Amino acid sequence: MPRGRPTVSVIIPNYNYAKTLPTVLESVYAQTLTPLEVVVVDDCSTDNSRDIVRQFPCLLVEAPVNRGVSAARNLGVRSSRGEILFFLDSDIALAPDALANAVDLLLSDPATGCVHGIPDPEPLFDDGPVERYRTMHQHFWRRRSVGVVGTAVFELAAMPRAVFDEVGPFDENLRDSEDVEYSDRLGASYRIRLTETVMGRHDDEDRLVSMLSEQFRRSQLLVPVAAVESRRGSGLRANRPTGVLAAALVPATLPLGLAAPWLLAVPAIFLLLFALSDPPLVRFVVRRRGARFLLWFLLAHFLVHLALVSGALVGAVRWLVEPGFGPSVRRRADRTGAGGSTGRDRSGGGDETRAVVGR
Repeated sequence: MPRGRPTVSVIIPNYNYAKTLPTVLESVYAQTLTPLEVVVVDDCSTDNSRDIVRQFPCLLVEAPVNRGVSAARNLGVRSSRGEILFFLDSDIALAPDALANAVDLLLSDPATGCVHGIPDPEPLFDDGPVERYRTMHQHFWRRRSVGVVGTAVFELAAMPRAVFDEVGPFDENLRDSEDVEYSDRLGASYRIRLTETVMGRHDDEDRLVSMLSEQFRRSQLLVPVAAVESRRGSGLRANRPTGVLAAALVPATLPLGLAAPWLLAVPAIFLLLFALSDPPLVRFVVRRRGARFLLWFLLAHFLVHLALVSGALVGAVRWLVEPGFGPSVRRRADRTGAGGSTGRDRSGGGDETRAVVGR
């Protein structure tokens, strides 16, 4: 390891990713900067993930119950020793210089509390057009946001342990959108930097229904998380607001056709506005895959927008009627009103998160 560089712990939460784990772990051990340790937290997988991990010289931490990615990351931090924490999802294979570049960026600016990277536009394993859509869109919207940003995405991110200790653990009440809530706390004291020098190939969702279900589920937390954010409007935006609005107005105006067929022109206009809402994205897709793929891309993109809007609406209702739904800060506020304690539990969990650790 080059002299002067801090030690690095790579923390990989895993749940049933036996397909990608071998390639991901091989990419970590092929880094130009050798990590101090690789900690894989298995969140009660039902496939042979644990057997795969044992084939590598890493630390396997077995969670006693499935509690989601936030709890798994917290458990990984508590089981690690490195001065830099590098969070990596178990379906992303790193470029060879990813660790070195992340550490160098952190060292170059002590005010930066987190550096996170960009997925490659090409999937780790090409499983069809749905996955191609996902990886291309993920790459594009992050690539155009490179620099100091308001949100960190922890599937591919590094931060000093001292910063993590100060900010506190991930909110274990959140299985989705935990990045946004954590970034709100992190960004209050530190810069968050998105960089194209930290990259990895992602094996993303490759089935349309599953992709839309995932988007619907995740977007349910948009309103609850936004409701407790202190830094309004500072986060990353994957989609243009005009495109989201236009997509939402297409089904909303379709019933006009029942009054008069010519009124179907109204949703058709909104559909056209949606397709034209992000010209740089259109040019990127055409340049990478051609005009024919653009038609599929726009269809998938439209359906994702519908899932996003409908999920956000459902999440808003749940936020109003379900006291336990959303970030834990809301539950702490409820306990405060009832005379309870509001002290932050920096351990990230109690006895129920104790791990079974093995080499």
